[in-house]
Amino acid sequence: MYVVLVYDISGDDDGQKVLGKVFKICKKYLTHIQNSVFEGELTEGQIVKLNAELNKFIRKSLDSVIIFKSRNERWLNKEFWGKQDDATSNFF
Repeated sequence: MYVVLVYDISGDDDGQKVLGKVFKICKKYLTHIQNSVFEGELTEGQIVKLNAELNKFIRKSLDSVIIFKSRNERWLNKEFWGKQDDATSNFF
């Protein structure tokens, strides 16, 4: 399954610690494409593991994670508006 994951971590006193942990976890599973945005191919099992790892650190009243799922990368179009980063994978 192809996923795009975005997160928003609260900027309170503990937010920096949470942000670092969330970033490292997401980087284990997905490709970092922009600030708090990741993309990549994951199995359902990997999605469950990712969710479990993130839930150890995400503060449900302050932080959020959104995962957009698609059966296949080819069903999504990616358009760059502004600076294009060549280090990303591409939607077709």
